[in-house]
Amino acid sequence: MTEKVRDVISRNVWKENQVLRMILGICSSLAVTNLMVNSLVMGLGLTFVTALSSLTISLLRNAIPHRVRMIVQTLIIAAYVILVDIFLKANMTDISKALGPYVGLIITNCIIMGRAEAYAQKNPPLLSMLDGFFAGIGYTIVLLIIALFREFLGFGTIFGFNVNFIGFETWTIMVMPPAAFFLIGILIWITSNMFAKGKASKAK
Repeated sequence: MTEKVRDVISRNVWKENQVLRMILGICSSLAVTNLMVNSLVMGLGLTFVTALSSLTISLLRNAIPHRVRMIVQTLIIAAYVILVDIFLKANMTDISKALGPYVGLIITNCIIMGRAEAYAQKNPPLLSMLDGFFAGIGYTIVLLIIALFREFLGFGTIFGFNVNFIGFETWTIMVMPPAAFFLIGILIWITSNMFAKGKASKAK
């Protein structure tokens, strides 16, 4: 039975969030979340690639031989990543330099290949595109939450604007990757407990 759009949204943004529930995309989550603007650009780039690659793979799913499907999927994903990389280098030079190799590494992000294999290979194009889009949105939301804490506590800013009106001492640890590691762990722990409690209450 074809999945409803609202189910696609709730599943990807919350119930099966790629970072918090599926534990995917962790490397980029650790690397780019020291600033909110970097996290937003990275999240939107991944959302663009995931949505359009899922759409393209779904459109071609009956034409791609099963034994070479992963090679074809990688080529499709790489084409969209190259477009994102070119756009950032041409229009957002500073952000492109700040993100460094992580834009190119979108090709190897497990979220994109996961949505291609788990969903786009088996579902119609529009739903596949929405699945990829909202998987990217769920990823972006998590990145922004982590970056909010890291940028505020590490630099005293949000999106580059100074919000440290009380003049508290910023924490150097918050701009380092270990801070992202602990924040992701805390978020995963919170969401896992919420789902566990939800299941327990339903069982009663």
